[in-house]
Amino acid sequence: MRAAVVRRLRARLGHRGPFLFFMGIGKVCWGIGLIQQPPGLQGLDLLTGIAPLHCWAWVWILAGTVTFASAWLRFGQDRFGFLAASLPPALWAFVYGWAAVTGAYPRGVFIFLWYITSHCGVIWCASRVPPGGGRGRPAVGAVEGSPD
Repeated sequence: MRAAVVRRLRARLGHRGPFLFFMGIGKVCWGIGLIQQPPGLQGLDLLTGIAPLHCWAWVWILAGTVTFASAWLRFGQDRFGFLAASLPPALWAFVYGWAAVTGAYPRGVFIFLWYITSHCGVIWCASRVPPGGGRGRPAVGAVEGSPD
């Protein structure tokens, strides 16, 4: 019975859904963590000059909610989930990068690179996964190593 439920959920999520499912939960948790136990604000002056950190935490929570909800949508309709998933880390990457460039927080360059690669890069790569998960059938008569 449990296996049947898991199979149904897996079929409903497709190949890209599990990524959005877990990414959405993670972003919501990150936002809640920013509210419950705020980190140091070094390098975040550009953000906190616009709004307090708890407001930015809600950006993560909202983006995570949209990302999670998009996990249940069909291929193509889930694009807003990938967009929502990449907006907060891209914003924070920019802010840390800016803090590094201006000299306000030199360590920000490494945090910028971490957000761009480990968050945005992974999200952007996952958004390119086709509905079949990249396991298409080979063309009829195709020979390995031939151009077509």
